[in-house]
Amino acid sequence: MNTKKHLPDGELSIMRIIWKEKPPVARSTIEQALGDEKQLAPSTIITFLTRLCEKGFLSLSRKGRTNYYTPLISEREYLAEESRSILDRLYGGSLASFATALCDSGVSREDIEELKDMLERGLL
Repeated sequence: MNTKKHLPDGELSIMRIIWKEKPPVARSTIEQALGDEKQLAPSTIITFLTRLCEKGFLSLSRKGRTNYYTPLISEREYLAEESRSILDRLYGGSLASFATALCDSGVSREDIEELKDMLERGLL
């Protein structure tokens, strides 16, 4: 799915919870999980969920009085698209420029070796 949409932090927090759960995910489950990390009003959570549905990230189903949400894009798909967007915006699409910046940022030799190994094994 090609979303071309960047998620604000609040909406991304909701999606991270939904991606961790087995779908469909009840709104109460989301509220409970968010309560552990952020204090958000129920109306704010509902607003975020509504926006995520409107943007095509979630589908909504209702059983009785309970709303359930199912992701329409996987976490991997979203992160891949966000990564491509960052690469394009910040590094002009140049993987070499990104790698140079990554090395300049103090990434450990072990992390570089792990990345190299993943690339060689075709895991990325």
